[in-house]
Formats: sequence, structure tokens, C-alpha cells
Amino acid sequence: MSTPSELTALVLAASRRGSEDPVAAITGQSHKCLVEVAGETMIERVIAALMDSGACGRILVSIESESILRQVPKLAAWLDEGAIETTPSEANLADSILALAEAGSPPVPLLLTTADNVLHTPELIAGFARDGLACGADVAVGMTPEATVRAEFPEEQLGFFRFRDGGYSFCNLFLFRTSKGFEAAEAFRGGGQFRKKPWRILQAFGVLNLILYRLGRLTLETAFRRISAKLGLSLQTVEVPYPFAPIDVDNPRTYELSQRILSARQP
Repeated sequence: MSTPSELTALVLAASRRGSEDPVAAITGQSHKCLVEVAGETMIERVIAALMDSGACGRILVSIESESILRQVPKLAAWLDEGAIETTPSEANLADSILALAEAGSPPVPLLLTTADNVLHTPELIAGFARDGLACGADVAVGMTPEATVRAEFPEEQLGFFRFRDGGYSFCNLFLFRTSKGFEAAEAFRGGGQFRKKPWRILQAFGVLNLILYRLGRLTLETAFRRISAKLGLSLQTVEVPYPFAPIDVDNPRTYELSQRILSARQP
């Protein structure tokens, strides 16, 4: 089995094409990843957490141009030191992932995350990497139970997938353990966001699975077993037991929430 330090991390940091990000807009930045949260840019926080986790031997940032990151002195220094590298972003999330595989030998195992998950800690990433590598599936998917989130944030308007055995939310953490696992990226060609846009479940995983989900017939385990059969590879969920794990900076409300959480962490 691979060790965590053999992981390559890919941080998705490009702007969504054809739309203006609301958080970038209110802060006057060209890219959301350059927006400061509690005094530090989002992308700096995510990369620092990956570095400090000890889980990643190589860190790639998927973005339109390296010059975007060089606007931030710390990022420029990391680039010059070779601590991080950039890889060109493609038209959509799926192509950005698949481009790595098409460029030669795919970097597996690959840990995928996004530049707006500013609340992720080194401990969280290290735990997910360890459990994801040990799960035995082609792809490990980080998810947090609703009960875990509600224990800390009972009043926040956060979304969850409703299964027969409870609600769960994605954490924007994926671990591609095998080269075959890259085929799962096709499911995200439309951009993911299945909770916000359920019709994408229909496109990615089939009408029957969507119907069963809507009827509340599927447990989390059953749902992923059916999705695995549909995609022709194995996907397995990995529980990420941190209440803040599914919170990303997606809009002005979660931007303010993340500011409060990070400010409270500071000594």
C-alpha cells in the first residue's frame, strides 16, 4: 500500500468559466482563490494545510496561469522553491483531472481538493489520506454525517444529501488510488454540485439511481455500490469526522462563516 507521503495533491483553483464568482466579485479579486479569509488568501491556507499534513510529496495547483499565483509573495516563493507547481486548467473539472492522466503516467495516488476549502486542517487531510489509501477502492470520497455538522453548527443553512440512514455532505476531498479511478472524473464533467443541481445525478449516475435516491430507498453504502456498478469502478466513502469539513467558501454567507471560524482559531 502507498504511504501518504507518496501522494500527489491537486488543488483546483481556476475560475469557473462563463460565470462571475460572487465572493471574488464582492472583494474585487479576479479569482476566488486570491480572496483573503482572516488575513490570508484561500489558496495559501489550503496549500499550507496540505504541506503541514505530511500527506503529500507533491502539490499541483490547477489554474489558468502561474502569473495569477505570483501576485501573492508567499505563493511566488513556493513556486520558486519548487514546493508547489502549476498545471493548466481545462474547460471543466473533469478535463482538468483527465489532462493529468493524458499528459503521461497519471500521478496516482492523487488527492484532489479545492482552493476554497479554507477550514481544512493538516490533521483532517492526514486522516483522510490515511483512511483513503487503506480503503481498497479505486476512488475514496470524503463525506461528513449531518449529525457531526449539526452538533457544532445547528443553525447554519448547510446542505446535505438525504439517505435512508441519514444526511451526509461532501467535503471536496477525493483520493484517486488507481489509474482506473480517473474514469470517475467523467461524472463531474458538468461541474459536480449534485446537491445544488440534482439533475446532474441523472446525467452522471442514471435515472434509476436518481429515482431511488428521491424516494429515500438508498443508504449511503447502497448508493455508492450502485454508483460504482454504473461507472464500472469502485468508489467508497471515507468519513471525515470534523464538523467544519464540508464548509467551503461558496457564497458571501459561507465566506463570513469561514471568517468567524478561522478568527476564533487564532490565538
